[in-house]
Amino acid sequence: MRRLSGLEARIADRIAPTLADMGYELARLSVLGHETPTVQVMADRADGSLISVEDCEQISHAVGAVLDVDDPIPGAWMLEVSSAGIDRPLTRAKDWERFAGHLARVELDVPLDGRKRFAGIVLGERDGHGLLRLDDGQEVALSLDDMRKARLVLTDELIEASAALAGVVQEEEAEAGGAPRRAPKLKPKKPGKKN
Repeated sequence: MRRLSGLEARIADRIAPTLADMGYELARLSVLGHETPTVQVMADRADGSLISVEDCEQISHAVGAVLDVDDPIPGAWMLEVSSAGIDRPLTRAKDWERFAGHLARVELDVPLDGRKRFAGIVLGERDGHGLLRLDDGQEVALSLDDMRKARLVLTDELIEASAALAGVVQEEEAEAGGAPRRAPKLKPKKPGKKN
């Protein structure tokens, strides 16, 4: 997860152990607004399976209770809990490994070779850097600490891989008389290999 500071870091430190005890991981945390701040919590299941609405409700109750007791935000505040979604942000080193083979867009705070925006196939993570293969075949290592944002791009392959996590069977093949099959794994291609 990107480095948090100040209020966001204090809140993350307080809620992360509770989430871990419940079988979840904090994927992203943001505090937005001033008068009545909104605490946005994005969570994943620790086992990598998809998060449900019921999971978000459980997380909301638990996080709300922790924040009510610790009271890191003076005055009124709101809480929003969500899953990371299909076209999720890549906030942790393990996200770069888990989603290797999928298309992502990255924006850096600090330019690399004069540019801040990159798009390409995720190749994994190494030594604190997210690895991407760009359209021209060039591979770049982007510092996770220097990323303003990194997000998967919604593609058919990503949708199919997400369906596999949910255990969705491909209906078209079953209807066409073929044996039903599960959607492919998250890693559609071997990272590092060119097409």
